[in-house]
Amino acid sequence: MWTREFDCRGNESALLECRSPDSARTCSAGKVVGLTCSEPVRLVGETSRCAGRLKVKHMGKWRPVDGSDWTLKEAAVACRELDCGSAVSTRSRNESSVRSVWVISSDCVHSGYVLRECASSGSSSFILEITCSDLLFQPGISVSSMDGLQQQRYASVLRGFYFTISCTTQPQYPGGSFQLTYTSSNTTHKYFLPAVNHSADFLFPAAEPAHQGNYTCVYVFSHNFSSESRLLSLTVSDPTVFIIRVVMLLLSLLSFITAICYTHQTIRGQKPDSKQNAQVAL
Repeated sequence: MWTREFDCRGNESALLECRSPDSARTCSAGKVVGLTCSEPVRLVGETSRCAGRLKVKHMGKWRPVDGSDWTLKEAAVACRELDCGSAVSTRSRNESSVRSVWVISSDCVHSGYVLRECASSGSSSFILEITCSDLLFQPGISVSSMDGLQQQRYASVLRGFYFTISCTTQPQYPGGSFQLTYTSSNTTHKYFLPAVNHSADFLFPAAEPAHQGNYTCVYVFSHNFSSESRLLSLTVSDPTVFIIRVVMLLLSLLSFITAICYTHQTIRGQKPDSKQNAQVAL
């Protein structure tokens, strides 16, 4: 096996940038090097690895990053290094005390260098937080109506009665909002509510034929960061049919109770009276 002898200083971005002698030499199979690598950049403090406080490992030390002058442009570099898509939001959180941080030059980052190559030691109480556009969980959608049942794909509600469409998402990111989109053959409507505890309930006081159609929930975290639920088909039924079914059910129940009572009385009527039995015995 042919190999080089590398003389790396620790600040090169590629192995071939390290110094090496011009001549190559052979190496036995038992001397082959094995490496275990880890990313020198990470986001911590949130349930997703693509959101949280930015920390960079430089000169053997993990430190948070000073977030005084970061924009989405700089944050996009961190998201790319983490393989988390594009930058969605960035903010500087003011902590209670000053701590050791890495100060990262924006000019250096824009020149194409990785974050750790642009880091210098400093102190600050402003810690950088980033949210990247990794894939969001698909939100859920369901309908509940006067019968108390939740239906999640095909739903039927009664005309004139209330119904609620609920949108939910996993507790992946705080805040955001829900957009409920309704489409039919000739119209489209959109309703908006903020996400409270990762959900939103869209209440419709009275179902009408105009409410019949397809609904989807879209969880929106920012203008370019959203996820859409599957389709829910809603039909609006005539309550007369429901009332007839209820009346028929009540009549059937009444007939069943009457039959049981009649049978019970018939059985009792066939039993001889105990006093009569005693007189016969005498």
